[in-house]
Amino acid sequence: MGKQSSSLVYQIFQHRFPATFKGFFYFLPISLALTTLLLIFIYISTTANVTKTQSQTTLYLQTLPSLVNIDQTSNLPIVPFEDNEDDNDNLFADPSRTARLSRASQWLLGNLFGLIDGNDTNNKEAYHDGDIFLQDYKQMNKSLKIYVYPHSKDDPFANVLLPPDTDSKGNYASELMFKKALMESHFVTKDPNEAHLFYMPFSISSMRSDPRIDVHGIPDFVQNYISNITLKYPYWNRTGGADHFYVACHSIGKIAFEKAFVAKLNVIQLVCSSTYFPSSYLPHKDASMPQVWPRGGDPPNLLTSQRKRLAFFAGAVNSPVRIALLKVWANDTEIFAHFGRLNTPYSEQFLGSKFCIHVKGFEVNTARVADALFYGCVPIILANHYDLPFTDILNWKSFSVVVHHIDIPVLKKILQGISNEEFAMLQSNALRVRKHFQWHTPPIDFDVFHMSMYELWKRRSVVRVRLTPSMEFM
Repeated sequence: MGKQSSSLVYQIFQHRFPATFKGFFYFLPISLALTTLLLIFIYISTTANVTKTQSQTTLYLQTLPSLVNIDQTSNLPIVPFEDNEDDNDNLFADPSRTARLSRASQWLLGNLFGLIDGNDTNNKEAYHDGDIFLQDYKQMNKSLKIYVYPHSKDDPFANVLLPPDTDSKGNYASELMFKKALMESHFVTKDPNEAHLFYMPFSISSMRSDPRIDVHGIPDFVQNYISNITLKYPYWNRTGGADHFYVACHSIGKIAFEKAFVAKLNVIQLVCSSTYFPSSYLPHKDASMPQVWPRGGDPPNLLTSQRKRLAFFAGAVNSPVRIALLKVWANDTEIFAHFGRLNTPYSEQFLGSKFCIHVKGFEVNTARVADALFYGCVPIILANHYDLPFTDILNWKSFSVVVHHIDIPVLKKILQGISNEEFAMLQSNALRVRKHFQWHTPPIDFDVFHMSMYELWKRRSVVRVRLTPSMEFM
């Protein structure tokens, strides 16, 4: 039966298809093989050329010694830095790269505004999905419960564990303002069985300034704290700390769990220094909170036509990225890159510029993003590996321009390539989302506090182990 079937198929093939068509099936595999070899050859040649070009480039850092006397007007010393990124994000200044980077930047602009894939609408919306966010936010505001480990005013480290009596100020205020807002909110519960999450209320910034602890003693303090709550309460042991969280806005917080390695793998970190390059931060487990310098009063609203400067940055020289920005744009007439303190109020520069540059310093985060949004200035993000705050809610492409470090030489071309209509869209969305980057006393809906609570809500476990009475009094 099998031989007859094969013979039948062969006869049909012989009579139904012409000889030229049958010959095509013989040459098709050979043609495909030759085409594949040709493509591989082209790829190898192109890669070799790119490697050769990169090997001939000049690093910005080669001129580092000449930068010592650049900022003579500020009377501030150049701040020493350590570049702790190991990914070798080279900052090239070779003019031969400009044309290629320019073409890449044009592609990035097309991608920024959805012009490549035709999806123009999505990148104009400030939220990934506003309807879902609002619905889930209402549920969070109604249901989320946090158990805060209690501490008395007589505790020797009450200054570290209890909220401050007054409103905090400065670069790291977000950490202490969150604690104060939470303790006075409806999210706190005294019933651990009702809690979705457990808050460990130690403050990294307070430990850092306490001479009894200091920076080097933070890991020991955290290790002892976890040991104490593990012995005194049963809540940690149910999940290994996976439903526990702490808050830190100072970058030193990344060493807090150095002596509690297992805990670091489980505990939720709500931090300002949210870089996903080192292993200490995991975006799916941890959450990013914006670094905000609290400002009183309503934010200003300046018309676009009054912003005469293209871009603005001012700050210390404390990273290779800032050195690269200085090398290219320090003497430019349209991009004002100033290193050191300004003689005029910062607000004047923010209000007079279309774009305000956030540049990685010691860490990826600074308060400049929130400052730019407060003054209606479109942020430029020059901080590779920065897990931007609320990025799973907000569409950062709709109100900011994210630029890779290597594109610093063509930064002006990127910004000049943004049309007036596109800039109006970016600024309109910046004004729309800036309420999420402001602190209020008491907190109001959709401010930094409530957005941070929403991030914690999204990271809660959907399965909770209810404690029995015997477990509660172990």
